[in-house]
Amino acid sequence: MDKNTVLLAQDETHIRSYQALRATWSEKGQQKQIPTYGHHAQVTLFGTVDIHSGDVFCTTASSCDAASFLLFLKKVVTRYAGKFVIMIMDNARIHRAKLLRAFLEEHRHQLYLLFLPPYSPQLNPIEKLWRWLKDSIISNVFHKNQSEIEQAVQKFLLFMHANHERVLKRIGCIS
Repeated sequence: MDKNTVLLAQDETHIRSYQALRATWSEKGQQKQIPTYGHHAQVTLFGTVDIHSGDVFCTTASSCDAASFLLFLKKVVTRYAGKFVIMIMDNARIHRAKLLRAFLEEHRHQLYLLFLPPYSPQLNPIEKLWRWLKDSIISNVFHKNQSEIEQAVQKFLLFMHANHERVLKRIGCIS
């Protein structure tokens, strides 16, 4: 692959205020308590990871639909202007929506969507980042509102931006 080609793994995820309980240590007889308010806030992320550099690019969205995905693709094309982008992705309906056709045709010399086989999330490197993100910000933690989730997500994204080598290790591209 030449220096003008970028290989990105893409996916979307939802970070919810649901309690994600994981194994944890506590003093005997002192079980960890995580409050709940009966309502669940969430943040939807569209993201990519460059599997050669470890660069992570994410945007938040109010919904996870074809229109939101199209807005994300426009941002990707702008971010990687002058480069040919190969984007590895799953077969979600929003990735194949009719709404995208004109945009994809217009940008066929800059953007190529490479679809993974159905039901194979283990082949998409960004899935490992989503797991890392969720383990880091929602496991054994309760966020009382959407703002708290967004702040935790942004803090973790800043950490990933500053640690490309750790990102590459996490996604299995370097040992």
